[in-house]
Amino acid sequence: MPVTVKWGKERQAADCLLLLCAVLTIHRISFDLPAPDTPLYAVRKSLADYTHLPIHAFKLIHAGAVMKDDNAPISAYHLHSHSTIALIGAADIPAPAAPATSPSERSVLATIQSELASVRTSLTPAVDAFLPHPTDHREHARLGELLLQSLLRLDGIVADPSWDHARKERKDAVREVQDMLDRLDNAWAARSI
Repeated sequence: MPVTVKWGKERQAADCLLLLCAVLTIHRISFDLPAPDTPLYAVRKSLADYTHLPIHAFKLIHAGAVMKDDNAPISAYHLHSHSTIALIGAADIPAPAAPATSPSERSVLATIQSELASVRTSLTPAVDAFLPHPTDHREHARLGELLLQSLLRLDGIVADPSWDHARKERKDAVREVQDMLDRLDNAWAARSI
């Protein structure tokens, strides 16, 4: 009764009397199912020897369930002929990618500068045109909303504490957009006085 173990993105196959033996292809391991009372630890140990991973550096998953109890017999996991076990090891578990979760200071600066350039080109002229005659309630609400959205986007930019330049740029950008919003709201409040 062969059982297949998938490991990594490729597959390996092996024919064997008990657990693992001759490798035929890469990353798909096939082995005959051991006796039902064989503890999961024996299967895990054979796979650890074969993959050269530390014995507790991977998970075994069958039918969507993690096979956790190494002392349980393999029959407890309902393995049968042609079952497939996924081996999720350290090589398969994606490490947090530094650029994706922690962008470089240069990319953070570019994001800040892009947001500020967008505000300067589209909102600054509109706010400057609105300030002398603040009478249109809809225009006040539209400009205020767009400035708040810009502040939220700037607030969502995370700069590493060691990136002094990026943190200063973000702070200056927030200050500039907030100042524009304050001028807009002060002009709106002063119109009725």
